[in-house]
Amino acid sequence: MPYVILGAIVLIVLIFFMKNVQVVKQSHAYVIERLGAFSSVWNVGLHVKVPFIDRVAKKVSLKEQVLDYPPQPVITKDNVTMQIDTVVYFQITDPKLYAYGVEQPMVAMETLTATTLRNIIGDLELDQTLTSRDIINTKMRAILDEATDPWGIKVNRVELKNILPPTDIQNSMEKQMKAERDRRQAITQAEGQKRSAILVAEGEKESAILKADAEKQAAILRAEAEKQSKILKAEGEAQAILAVQKATADALKLLNESNPNEQVIKLKALEAMKVVADGKSTKIIIPSEIQGLAGLASGLVETAKTN
Repeated sequence: MPYVILGAIVLIVLIFFMKNVQVVKQSHAYVIERLGAFSSVWNVGLHVKVPFIDRVAKKVSLKEQVLDYPPQPVITKDNVTMQIDTVVYFQITDPKLYAYGVEQPMVAMETLTATTLRNIIGDLELDQTLTSRDIINTKMRAILDEATDPWGIKVNRVELKNILPPTDIQNSMEKQMKAERDRRQAITQAEGQKRSAILVAEGEKESAILKADAEKQAAILRAEAEKQSKILKAEGEAQAILAVQKATADALKLLNESNPNEQVIKLKALEAMKVVADGKSTKIIIPSEIQGLAGLASGLVETAKTN
């Protein structure tokens, strides 16, 4: 019987001990209260609390967390109501301040995000809101980070997830964008046609220049050929004249060397007249000396026939 009681006591002590031993995981922290007041913050590791005196007031995650808020109605400076939903990335840096700084920190964060967004958008017009996301994100992060500092929260980033203008404004924007796209398309097409016309004109100009150069080169070649032909012809005629003159000079030389008498000279003259008579002249004047020679020649011919 005593052993049973002892075993029960040991079991109770063991269970009691296990209930008061806590293991804090990585990236977590426990806020400990002693007799209702803040005592300490347990970080990663094994910890033992005093029974009935210590208690875990809050378990805090130190990881970066994300809050995705539903769309909030906001009004721009030019009185356009739109729906904007935001995403906030934050991290708990002080578990004590997070546990005691504000009641329901997540609700406080959501309310603060909504009011900050309305204040910033209220100073901007519709067009500025649609084109200034980075500016809005930066302003909201700075304001939220400063406001949540006493709560032990650090705001790392704020992003505008969606901006939804009213339906009629969306339709107007779509029409405007369509008109802008059509305008750009028309400009691009006109630029293409202009470029094509320029290229065609440049091609025609280049072709005309090449054709003119070819014709010029052909004319130069023809002129060179004609010039060469005339030179060759002139050289041939000159050589022929020289040959004739040389032959004449040789004949005269031979004639002088043979010491011809007057009758031979007159016969040569008669042969020259025969050559002249073979031309196109219809009227020939014969010198008297040659006429006498012709009579002598006829007499010689008659004598030869008689013999």
